[in-house]
Amino acid sequence: MPKKGTTLTKKSYGDLSDPNGFAAFRERYLEWMGVRNYSAKSAESRELYINYFIKWCEERGLTQPCEITKQIMERYQRYLYHYRKENGEPLSFQSQYSRLGALRAYFKYLSKQNYILYNPAADIELPKLEKRLPKHVLTVEEMDIILDVPNLKSTTGIRDRAIIEVFYSTGIRRMELINLRLYDLDRERGTLMVRLGKGKKDRMVPIGQRAIDWCDKYLTETRPQLYTGADSETLFLTHLGEAFSPARMSQLARTIINKADIGKTGSCHLFRHTMATVMLENGADIRYIQEMLGHAKIDTTQIYTQVSIRRLKEVHDLTHPAKSSKDDESDEDPEEEGELEKE
Repeated sequence: MPKKGTTLTKKSYGDLSDPNGFAAFRERYLEWMGVRNYSAKSAESRELYINYFIKWCEERGLTQPCEITKQIMERYQRYLYHYRKENGEPLSFQSQYSRLGALRAYFKYLSKQNYILYNPAADIELPKLEKRLPKHVLTVEEMDIILDVPNLKSTTGIRDRAIIEVFYSTGIRRMELINLRLYDLDRERGTLMVRLGKGKKDRMVPIGQRAIDWCDKYLTETRPQLYTGADSETLFLTHLGEAFSPARMSQLARTIINKADIGKTGSCHLFRHTMATVMLENGADIRYIQEMLGHAKIDTTQIYTQVSIRRLKEVHDLTHPAKSSKDDESDEDPEEEGELEKE
């Protein structure tokens, strides 16, 4: 496993001159993914995880996929479990899951194409993932404090307010907001078109009038000052007149949240969690929230039923026998009662 901060490329590991080696089959697999319109991000991550495995195999004298057995895959799985990063921390089970999942897909491809006799990773049991709740979810009051952070007298302040309003109103993902175009906002219908979201799926989501108004203010007063002629379609531009990078968008959201000083941390996804939770608490059907968030499975959305505690607390207060102390309901002094009993 390479040290943190190092980057593996397809040229780093494997012998491309060997037609039956890991590297040659890796290139065929990546081409196969491209032909089938997998996202560049998916191909990049799988290439990285395959390279991790190739490096591990080379250190043990293994150079071709046909040499890999189920026992070797199980050995690699144990290696990932016991591996420690530079700071002494283990790989998360999510990281282990991603690395093994990429290899299962890689060997499945090799097996189906008859490059190897069988898939040695087919029977590998992937680690069970923890179903973690979001670390933080904002209240409406906290969200109002955050919305007041941007300096509306500055050129970028109005833009920043519009960005946070769109995040909060629609719950779209970071890359989905970065990729918004000017024509994706439909003011008359009150909708926002999300193009090629996760899974390369388009979807249309509702957007509140307040968010629309801030977008209009940004488009009228701020965007013309940021526009340099280089990007005529992207909705939200940086101070250089360019589309945001993912890291730059995350830093913007994180800075605004920190400036709010509400005792909670987070970035773009915090607004997504908040939107879903607030809507659920106010009575929205879980299926509608699933559509807004663009979740392929309802199971992913149902996590917000656990985050949304308000309704459960109301039911608890109404039905639990220990909702109040009997002593609080009585005006009589317990010591007085004791004295009466003695008499």
